[in-house]
Amino acid sequence: MERSEPLAVLSCEEASCSSWGACGASKNLPTMATESLEIDDGLYSLTAESLPLIAEYAADLDFDTSVVLELLRLEDEADVMVWQCCLGSRQRYVLGDTAMQKMAKSCVFLSGMGGLGVEIAKNLVLAGIKALTIHDTKKCQAWDLGTNFFLCEDDVVNERNRAEAVLHRIAELNPYVQVSSSSAPFDETTDLSFLGKYQCVVLTEIKLTLQKKVNNFCHSHCPPIKDLSIARHSGTLRRQKPSKQTPVPFQASLGYTSGSKLGSETMTKKYNKETIYRQTDTHTKIKKTQFISTDVHGIWSRLFCDFGDEFEVSDTTGEEPKEIFISNITQANPGIVTCLENHPHKLETGQFLTFREINGMTGLNGSVQQITVISPLSFSIGDTTELDPYLHGGIAVQVKTPKTFCFEPLESQIKHPRCLIADFSKPEAPLQIHVAMLALDQFQEQYSRRPNIRCQQDSDELLKLTISISETLEEKRYSEYLNSSLDYSQKSGIQQRLVIEKLLTPEVNPDIVHWLSWTAQGFLPPLAAAVGGVASQEVLKALYLEAADTVESLGSPGHEEFLPRGDRYDALRACIGDTLCQKLQNLNIFLVGCGAIGCEMLKNFALLGVGTGREKGMVTVTDPDLIEKSNLNRQFLFRPHHIQKPKSYTAAEATLKINPQLKIDAHLNKVCPATESIYSDEFYTKQDIIITALDNVEARRYVDSRCLANLRPLLDSGTMGTKGHTEIIVPQLTESYNSHRDPPEEEIPFCTLKSFPAAVEHTIQWARDKFESSFSHKPSLFNKFWQTYPSAEDVLQKIQNGQSLEGCFQVIKLLSRRPRIWSQCVELARLKFEKYFNHKGVEYVHGHSAPVEALQLLHCFPLNTRLKDGSLFWHLSFLQNAAKLYATVYCIPFSEKDLSVDNLKDILSEVKIQEFKPSNKVVQTDETARKPDHVPVSSEDERNAVSQLEKALSSNKATKSDLQMTVLSFEKDDDSNGHIDFITAASNLRAKMYSIEPADRFKTKRIAGKIIPAIATSTAAVSGLVALEMIKVAGGYPFDAYKNCFLNLAIPIIVFTETSEVRKTEIRNGISFTIWDRWTVHGKEDFTLSDFINAVKEKYGIEPTMVVQGVKMLYVPVMPGHAKRLKLTMHKLVKPSTEKKYVDLTVSFAPDADGDEDLPGPPVRYYFSHDTDE
Repeated sequence: MERSEPLAVLSCEEASCSSWGACGASKNLPTMATESLEIDDGLYSLTAESLPLIAEYAADLDFDTSVVLELLRLEDEADVMVWQCCLGSRQRYVLGDTAMQKMAKSCVFLSGMGGLGVEIAKNLVLAGIKALTIHDTKKCQAWDLGTNFFLCEDDVVNERNRAEAVLHRIAELNPYVQVSSSSAPFDETTDLSFLGKYQCVVLTEIKLTLQKKVNNFCHSHCPPIKDLSIARHSGTLRRQKPSKQTPVPFQASLGYTSGSKLGSETMTKKYNKETIYRQTDTHTKIKKTQFISTDVHGIWSRLFCDFGDEFEVSDTTGEEPKEIFISNITQANPGIVTCLENHPHKLETGQFLTFREINGMTGLNGSVQQITVISPLSFSIGDTTELDPYLHGGIAVQVKTPKTFCFEPLESQIKHPRCLIADFSKPEAPLQIHVAMLALDQFQEQYSRRPNIRCQQDSDELLKLTISISETLEEKRYSEYLNSSLDYSQKSGIQQRLVIEKLLTPEVNPDIVHWLSWTAQGFLPPLAAAVGGVASQEVLKALYLEAADTVESLGSPGHEEFLPRGDRYDALRACIGDTLCQKLQNLNIFLVGCGAIGCEMLKNFALLGVGTGREKGMVTVTDPDLIEKSNLNRQFLFRPHHIQKPKSYTAAEATLKINPQLKIDAHLNKVCPATESIYSDEFYTKQDIIITALDNVEARRYVDSRCLANLRPLLDSGTMGTKGHTEIIVPQLTESYNSHRDPPEEEIPFCTLKSFPAAVEHTIQWARDKFESSFSHKPSLFNKFWQTYPSAEDVLQKIQNGQSLEGCFQVIKLLSRRPRIWSQCVELARLKFEKYFNHKGVEYVHGHSAPVEALQLLHCFPLNTRLKDGSLFWHLSFLQNAAKLYATVYCIPFSEKDLSVDNLKDILSEVKIQEFKPSNKVVQTDETARKPDHVPVSSEDERNAVSQLEKALSSNKATKSDLQMTVLSFEKDDDSNGHIDFITAASNLRAKMYSIEPADRFKTKRIAGKIIPAIATSTAAVSGLVALEMIKVAGGYPFDAYKNCFLNLAIPIIVFTETSEVRKTEIRNGISFTIWDRWTVHGKEDFTLSDFINAVKEKYGIEPTMVVQGVKMLYVPVMPGHAKRLKLTMHKLVKPSTEKKYVDLTVSFAPDADGDEDLPGPPVRYYFSHDTDE
């Protein structure tokens, strides 16, 4: 056979992201070819010899060369910063800056643009790698429309190459990722040297022999990262920095949650040298090209990873480092550290901690200590006898220690597989699937095809191959064991049994083999979504995920059920049969929420054909939110031109492009009690399945209660960073979402926020409260008051007549202090600074050190002081942003010049600050105390209010325009509005006063905005798992088929568990109920409460002793006057609205023995008339 050319020299199409805006002028720079050493990013070749040409180009533009190079560096870094800060902010909270930066330098080669390949490509581009090359040699077929969400019918008609067809659609997901495609042949004869420029190689739909060859290349190859390069990249010039002088190429690994450390780099100043240098670091391990191979065959999948024999993981848990508040440290050897009461440390012996903010024993601050756990509230450290005595305070912070993992190549893992067990009810399944998959590979090698759909002959042949491979593996493993140096006879009986069991595995499971053979030509999109999410996150050795539960309850359908019909659902039909396909098409689905999980679910619906039936079937989706810039790196149906458009409408339109047959109805409503007229019981009963894609617990609880009341199945899921969960709720079979409750979040005590902050979280919450009070609550109160009393003259008259007007004193105070021009906004900000950080700072609380005064901060850090990142120091940032926000709420225009440091300094120099006079306020120290709702008003306050309002009226400062303010709603994702900047500055000033380590803007934004860290990979995985369960619900499967899942892709852990079986509550005499049971009683207009109680007794054999409607007690015998209610009609007691046909009541029954609690009963739905349908 003629040897094919390396892919590196074959034509490669590159995506043009014109829809994202025009590229910069730098795109016109010439690309120069040279035979000398390349210094390039693998996409456009430029070398050290290019520098004179760059200089010439700069001279033509009258630029200094060094300036051009510096601009290129800054522009490149700005690209990454824009991506991280705007699009990737939620992901940044998951991965951290180091991993994000590594990822932004990583180039990935991905072969196979089927359903699984496109899932991986989508996740990688959303994650923000540097460059992606997608490869495929196949042409689009109708079959692909049901597996690849970026293909359309036009691609099939024109027989486009799959990689070329999806190229531009993948590229537009992220303008900061360079995406190119290749359709060159890729087989055993291909020269693999072209893979040398990639940090990671991902293979799908590649036969095993080629996988082995590529894996061997990657396992022995170290990918370079060029230290000095100038390259065109999304319309910019890019340069990377070299460092110390060792002429060896540097290398990196694909970052994500785990990854290796890169040495720091510094710029070499002499540009005329062609040698590239990298830093010498004895601790840097040689990284290998990372290799991932993965496939989905019908209802079965496999995933293999090899990241080299020395892969260093800097964070093995993916969790935030623990912070422990200290109450005492002994002077001893070893020193004993005690935590605050009721705050266990949850540490383990051998972990490392560093200390900060300790008073007294300051020698520990900044040190790293290995600990030994003594009790849940104490641990020992090193010798503290030579240190000063401990006084108070201090925080111990967990130090993450890196761990090195050894990955074996594919050839070795085939013989000795180490698999992740996802379903512990079937621990043997991964090895059984492993052997069956190897047999499938051999079948394809022998027959150049996969087994035919539901072909018994092919199935029998695959079983023979599986048995043969299993026996061969057992013989090899046994032989290797006998030849090892370890003597079997010296092992204990238990050890010998374990060895024998190991040698006998993997067993051959005929059912797995048969279903693999029957469905191998098929493709299950939700399974691909789950595997694609895991593969994109990497960090595991081998994984076999299967969806056998989706077919085990099918029974024995006929052969024709699975045969192709020539449409987009043939791949799905080969897995689950035509009958179940039609059930999916006829489903009515209600999707609540259209964020990251919602977008992924709509994609799954489109691929599965949900809601496409001719007579039945509809997808209803609702979400009240608009699209924000930060959504774009996870919610893949949205693009930049969709920003500020409704999520539900936009997602519905995008979903129709995936499958035009879909019937979808998009709404903009919240699902809550206020919208029950829209999402009524009648609406719920028409739905087959409700799926939530929500981001808060209370909304989930409400939807669950509506599903419970209307006997509808609910599929819930959620993610937080790399973690994810799914929960399946099926009427009559499982418990509901509300059956279990997580412990409530701990609230920060009011006294801690106001007077005794101990952590930066306290100061951030304090600053957030100040924002809400000054710019939201007070303006809202102001507007509401003047809407009630539109005339200032009338208000003055009412006060003078002694009338009490709620909130009037605070409103008049705001009116009297209303700024009119920009300089007055700056003055108001300065006065607030004085109040918050100087007056509060000099107050001394007995038993606690006085905080650092703000005036001392101003002395040490003048107004023009800037932080390391170039931002203004906190006090000027506070003044600038507070003034900006006051100007906004008071509708005062300002310009960029007004915000300048010089302008602010001029205004501030004229501000007069009154001398501080201590007040007689009592400092609250009770941690159970809450913030008072109302502050009492003194007679002096009343007199001042009258005087201030009279003055405002006399000076014509109480006009109609003066009686309104702009209410600000906190918006964390708009960096131009000053909200986060104000909170960051205020929080850090307060932190400095109390000797608390400040937080940067990024951390402040996460805490103040209560941001849930998110990443596309876990979202895709979770949505795929939910869609698999949806198939089971549509098929009416039994209880045992359903699985809940918890996953953490950072560790990694993927665990499937059985759903919680519904509990049965016994009342007495054989009468019982579950949460899904609902008793019914039909009444009429004159039906009394006594009639209702008797009707329950007659129909269900037990007499209620208590009747409750929500929180309203209708009948409790021991309550005074309740006996008279027995004669009242149900209409009079319940008082229903005219359109209300029924009411749900709660009943309970007398206990078996006196003194016991009443026995609970099921909900009873009382219909107000006999002719009402149930």
